[in-house]
Amino acid sequence: MINDLSNSARKVQEALNARGFSSQVVELPDSTRTAKEAAQAIGCRVEQIVKSLIFKGKQSSKPILVVASGTNRVNEKQLAQLAGEPITKADADFVRQHTGFAVGGVPPLGHLEPIETFIDEDLLLYDEIWAAAGTPFAVFKLTPADLQTMTGGETVSIT
Repeated sequence: MINDLSNSARKVQEALNARGFSSQVVELPDSTRTAKEAAQAIGCRVEQIVKSLIFKGKQSSKPILVVASGTNRVNEKQLAQLAGEPITKADADFVRQHTGFAVGGVPPLGHLEPIETFIDEDLLLYDEIWAAAGTPFAVFKLTPADLQTMTGGETVSIT
């Protein structure tokens, strides 16, 4: 039930509902802060975890979201080319300022502002994937097609 969720998880569930997605946010007793922890808590493969990583454009200071498969590492040189400017990893304050969520719980939707998004093409290999839902203990199941729709992101190779 939506009222049983923590405030941040409820925001994600409300964003899902408002956008017409049937996904249900669940809060787990075990941490989902890392992809490995999330996969263990959910009972899925690490590759099925959607890592939401925020980078910062060095010139524009704009946030850039990469939603990546749990086992993949972002090639930052390639991301800079895609973003059209040098990038740097965002610090926790920048992440919260632009998304409204803390590192470890950043969902792929429901941010404070629109964020340019790149989707790891490897996520399209799975029928179901799992994304963070506002806290290090909250997740929701979705399809790669849902991820593409909810983020409006460009699907790319990020490794």
